[in-house]
Amino acid sequence: MRAARRHRPQKAATSRQSGPAVELLIEAVGGEGDGLAHGPAFVPFTLPGERVTAIGPGERRELVEVLSPSAERIAPICQHFGTCGGCALQHWAPEPYLAWKVERLAGTLARQHIETEILAPFAAAPGTRRRVALHARRGSRDAAKLGYKARKSWDLVDIAICPISDPAIQAAIPALKRLAAPLFEHPQSAPTLHVTATPSGLDIDISGVERKSGGLSADARVQLAERAAEAGFARVTLDGEAAYLARQPQVRLGAATVSLPAGAFLQATPQAEAAMTAFVADAAAGAARIADLFCGVGTFTFRLAEIAPVHAADYALEAIRALSSALAGAPGLHGVTAEARDLVRRPVLAEELKKTDVAVFDPPRAGAAEQTAELARSSVGRVIGVSCNPATFARDARTLIDAGFTLERVLPVDQFLWSPHIELVGVFER
Repeated sequence: MRAARRHRPQKAATSRQSGPAVELLIEAVGGEGDGLAHGPAFVPFTLPGERVTAIGPGERRELVEVLSPSAERIAPICQHFGTCGGCALQHWAPEPYLAWKVERLAGTLARQHIETEILAPFAAAPGTRRRVALHARRGSRDAAKLGYKARKSWDLVDIAICPISDPAIQAAIPALKRLAAPLFEHPQSAPTLHVTATPSGLDIDISGVERKSGGLSADARVQLAERAAEAGFARVTLDGEAAYLARQPQVRLGAATVSLPAGAFLQATPQAEAAMTAFVADAAAGAARIADLFCGVGTFTFRLAEIAPVHAADYALEAIRALSSALAGAPGLHGVTAEARDLVRRPVLAEELKKTDVAVFDPPRAGAAEQTAELARSSVGRVIGVSCNPATFARDARTLIDAGFTLERVLPVDQFLWSPHIELVGVFER
């Protein structure tokens, strides 16, 4: 549904803002998703071509009113949009929103003087996000306040719905609020519920409960377990320590069924995971031996092992144990060796990669500078980089390109819907 002729933000400018409202013409959208006017001035929830009024000192303004809305403006689908800090771009139509993300990705690569073929992006749909981090604050005895931080604030937006999330997570919001209520025995506790939807049920790992005073009392732990059982949750852990277990959370990765360690990393949506693993497997076709670096619980490992033998490495010991345990029930693989190894302090050396012709790396946001340097020195002929941070990917890509690789193609991946965030998979050939 298109927005009305004039648009007022869901949350008016706060009393902390000073001075009269000024009229601005929005020329572009900046890196954080805010509209950019000459000055510069950044105004949230605005789009290129719009004339708006905004208030506030300095570069960061607050929207008062959209005087002439863009034809690309649409009505946001979430009642919390504009107040909640989780989404920045629900007001933008899908096509220009995705084009903006791809343009930003191309610009990030260009800053490292990299040109390549950028493929049509994968775009996540609403209701597909299987893992979220929900902050809790003290509420009533029976239900905590639960949600996301407000925009540019430590305040909490107590949510009733979350349209980006898997329906199982959305349906469980009242039960999650009940689950969090016993966590506030100590005034310093600021819990976060890391919720993952799995075929076994919801898996919740809770961080931020004050531990110096002894952590939760026995009574609070009993309440936590009782409320988890009432809700039918699969597992609840406190910083990885078991608090309740009804079923072991498991996911299917290629031919393997993997039992997840508490707090294990998974791609944000299963649909993006499927698109990325298919793209990586296609790029690795014909390999004789593959290295899967920063492998986690085996997101790519098991698909790659259908092609050739794989050596998998990751710093997380529990992830490696989960990957290794799943091998026995995964038929038709060419063989997998798995190693717990800090690839920052101790990257796999070029000499260790002599028999490897394809390497995959999927590092955290900081990138893989140390490991990329070894790949650049090696005789590996094809490298596939998966990244949640285009800036560090571009830095690492420059290392490979300077060593004789070409970045052949890039798949943009938008699985953090309505955020400024974009991910990618890139294929390098010598």
